Amino acid sequence: MKTLLFKFSVLLVLISFFGCNQNKQKIATSKTAEKQNSIRYAKGLSIYKYKEFTLVKVANPWPKANKEYTYILQKKNGIIPDSLQQFTRIQIPIQSIVVTSTTHIPSLEMLGVENSLIGFPNLNYISSTKVRARIEQGKVKELGQNLNLNTELIIDMAPDLIIGYGIDNNNPTLDNLEKSGLKIMLNGDWNEQTPLGKAEWIQFFGALYGLEEKANTLFTTIEKDYHKTMQLAKKSHTKPTVLSGAMYQDQWFLPQGNSWASFFIKDAQATYLWKNSTGTGSLSLSFETVLDKAKSADFWIGPGQFTSLKEMADANSHYTQFTAFQNKKVYSYSSKKGKTGGVLYYELAPNRPDLVLKDMLKIMHPELLPDYELYFFEQLK
Repeated sequence: MKTLLFKFSVLLVLISFFGCNQNKQKIATSKTAEKQNSIRYAKGLSIYKYKEFTLVKVANPWPKANKEYTYILQKKNGIIPDSLQQFTRIQIPIQSIVVTSTTHIPSLEMLGVENSLIGFPNLNYISSTKVRARIEQGKVKELGQNLNLNTELIIDMAPDLIIGYGIDNNNPTLDNLEKSGLKIMLNGDWNEQTPLGKAEWIQFFGALYGLEEKANTLFTTIEKDYHKTMQLAKKSHTKPTVLSGAMYQDQWFLPQGNSWASFFIKDAQATYLWKNSTGTGSLSLSFETVLDKAKSADFWIGPGQFTSLKEMADANSHYTQFTAFQNKKVYSYSSKKGKTGGVLYYELAPNRPDLVLKDMLKIMHPELLPDYELYFFEQLK
């Protein structure tokens, strides 16, 4: 009897031992299968690539979002673990797409997949010459307004994927499209605060088309050029002061100190006069407050939608009180537009912060880039 009990005890130990080893092996296998998040600058995007699928997490589709969205990009015949079955699954590489922000267009074009675009809300906003050619050929459909998309047309088009974005957690149009069986992914590129954080979202699109390496190469080139320009800016011997924004309905709107726009001014070795304000959006100030602080500012960058000094003076004669206006040191991106009036800066600048920073450096410290011509900005006359 004792011998039988001893053998039974040994058997239990062996079962326990091998069972634990098998569990450890499963955990080890799981860990080795998962690579580290490949995203380094974007705060709202994470990408984990596995052998048979890619896991994409979007954490900031709108300001102060408290919900994280997980998407599974499944390769052909790829096996998805049971633990991930509840998440939206997209077959990749995708062949057709609907996007809803002009900031999505450059990523498609840079990756060479702009021909997959079949629909967009308010086509006149698009500046890209390649995409405009497809629009004129009737290959990209007008989908109405972003918050009131033509759902019947989209369902009829049956795109592989719709890329949306949120102002808040309320978009019934996208909800209805998803209930109709269409695949929806939210994109939070516009909510990133740093220049390289926005640009890194090209990797989001690279994952959708199986072009991860190309997307990484494109972004790495932009990253290197941006840092190279930052280092060049440090050779400057002055730090000019900068004013931004303009009046709208009795209030002056300008970027807050932690905003995307203010980063460029800082990295170009200039002093944004509201750099110490907290927040990432825009400030709303009285004209008197701005005049008191920025009357003697060296440069005025981004004066709203104005495209000439005369236009500014006609709109508000008080603009002429600023030294930057008097010295014709006012620079705007609003004059460079696409064929149907879309502003190039709004579309391309988030993807090409290297060009924006070069523009800033050329404006602030022209001696450091003597042969460079402004890409987005133009000195108002």
